[in-house]
Amino acid sequence: MKQFNKKNLGWLIFIAAVYAIIQIGTMTGIINAFYEITLMTILINVILATGLNLIIGFSGQFSLGHAGFMAIGAYCTGIISIKYPTLAGLLGGMLLGIAIASLVALLVGIPTLRLKGDYLAIATLGVAEIIRIVILNMNSITNGAAGLSGIPFIANWQITFAFIVISMIITVNYIKSSPGRATISIREDEIAAESMGINTTKYKIIAFVLGAASAATAGGLHASYFSVIRPADFTFMKSVDILIIVVFGGLGSMTGSVVAAIVLGILNVYLQPFGQLRMIIYSIALVAIMVFRPSGLLGTKEFTISGLLDRKNKKASMKEGGAE
Repeated sequence: MKQFNKKNLGWLIFIAAVYAIIQIGTMTGIINAFYEITLMTILINVILATGLNLIIGFSGQFSLGHAGFMAIGAYCTGIISIKYPTLAGLLGGMLLGIAIASLVALLVGIPTLRLKGDYLAIATLGVAEIIRIVILNMNSITNGAAGLSGIPFIANWQITFAFIVISMIITVNYIKSSPGRATISIREDEIAAESMGINTTKYKIIAFVLGAASAATAGGLHASYFSVIRPADFTFMKSVDILIIVVFGGLGSMTGSVVAAIVLGILNVYLQPFGQLRMIIYSIALVAIMVFRPSGLLGTKEFTISGLLDRKNKKASMKEGGAE
């Protein structure tokens, strides 16, 4: 119980410290309007990447449908926020988006998650395109190809930061739970998991639904902050962008997804002056990283407060042993 309290206190201090650093940066002007846009992009990408990592890195399912679920969250939030331009409207729109995205993921996951590898990737890509085309043709609700504009600016980095903390708590607790361990066993060896009596389809669907819910959350925050959304914002390339963050950080590492979102976000800022050459340099940097670090920046490693405490205790005991 003592260790449990120490661990949670450590995380609380860490989260508070990160929040305080960002708050000081915005108050002092170090994080100006331009950098705040970059900050929001990074924070939204963290939510997207951790959700996709749960699907790909922990359940072992190759999905390219994340942009579709993000679109559902964005449009639900945009439509509700325009009618009710308050914080309650934002939260209501996001909850509606999460509910619809989860339902779609459930209905889609039951037949498609029986597929594996490239076949599953193609199926989920098709689902994302179906969602985008449906949104594109619902002119009376979504305004078609023109998209929605004038969405009330309600979401800010503080609200997004809070949603990151909530989504990480849910995701990490799921991974460490009994269903989470069953999900990881499917990634390691699906046949062996089935032979042990694990309902593989059930746990793959749970991970898929949780990932879709996180994508809808990120989509809602994106719509509320940037005020303009179009179907063209949620194409195949958006799913690939999120996939790059997950692979870059390390499949099966939530810490890696967070670090990769930050690194790639900062890299994009510094490459802005290069214009069209930016994407070439960006691609070369990604290729170089994957050549020298094929498992990603962190592989499957995680940053944990308990690990720091264990190392600290180990060093203390070694010093005591040396003194004796």
